[in-house]
Amino acid sequence: MRLQPRLIPNPADGWCFDANSKMKLGSFVSMPYHGNSLMTLRNISRLLVVFYCSFPRTALAEKTYTLGMIAKSQGNQFFEAAHSGANDAARELGAKHGIKIKIDWRTPNEEDAQKQAEYVEQLVLNGADGIIISCSDANKLNEAINKAVQQGIPVVTFSGDAPASQRMLSLGIDDFKCGEQTFEELAKLLNDKGVVAAIDGNPNAANLQKRAAGFRAAAKKHPGIKLLDVFYHKETPPDAVAKIEQVMQANPDVTGWGFLGGWPLFTDHALKWSPGSVKCVSVDALPPELGYVRSGHVQMLLSQDVYGYGYHAVERLIEKLHLKKNPSQADENSALTPVTKDNLDAFAKNWEKWLPK
Repeated sequence: MRLQPRLIPNPADGWCFDANSKMKLGSFVSMPYHGNSLMTLRNISRLLVVFYCSFPRTALAEKTYTLGMIAKSQGNQFFEAAHSGANDAARELGAKHGIKIKIDWRTPNEEDAQKQAEYVEQLVLNGADGIIISCSDANKLNEAINKAVQQGIPVVTFSGDAPASQRMLSLGIDDFKCGEQTFEELAKLLNDKGVVAAIDGNPNAANLQKRAAGFRAAAKKHPGIKLLDVFYHKETPPDAVAKIEQVMQANPDVTGWGFLGGWPLFTDHALKWSPGSVKCVSVDALPPELGYVRSGHVQMLLSQDVYGYGYHAVERLIEKLHLKKNPSQADENSALTPVTKDNLDAFAKNWEKWLPK
């Protein structure tokens, strides 16, 4: 049974003590004695301290932050890994700071920037504290992002930026250098001669535009290699595979491919050429893509830190919201990790952590 505190005021230091526990419990205002004024203040102080001591600690609600997370499309392991990273960060940072962090996942079934904008608006109306988004089309999202920021809601983008918006931070890679690196690795495999082509998904995505620009810029440094073109397509495996087959039928002399995103490798039997006859370097290293390295159809994958995108996005938002700490820079880029047959098995173990159980 809990004992009610017996309060003893100490005018010497202005604090009240509980005679039962010998602990300081609260302060009272000490004044010179004028009739019953000191006693009245003491009684008021006692009442306040009793109220404080009797108030259930469970009623002091745990601080909760709700972070909306909007990816480009459902069912894509790239975004599933980012979601997993966000959930792990919410759990670990919540325990570290004594707070509760909720991830409100809202993602269209297929790429739909207008739907993403609607999700941003919904999150604002529902009182989200922060928003994480991978933008399918920055032009369609700038206004929604800016309205969220103007409501005091910080926004972090990942692998799909809206650089003209008021977002707080962009997480990703240097997409121009990514395009350059893809071509340079392909040039090495081709011994600086041949005909190459590339695929690049959604032409409206700012990050993919930069990758295409980097790929083209690198091609100019290798006169022995002819760049056929960079081909765009809807970001689904069937559309990517169809585009590759269309190009190969029209241009059977293609000897190298640069995949500026791994879309065609998310399905089985996507590449019809015999292993090694056409050299291939692809961005990303999701589980289905690893099989193409094993088979020899793809010589190198360039992996992004997909799990880290989700983890670090939550980390930066909690630093801003809870610790009142602003990011040191507006763009936070991570390096690409080359994956070949030499390190394939070791790299594959990452996915045991990155994908939700």
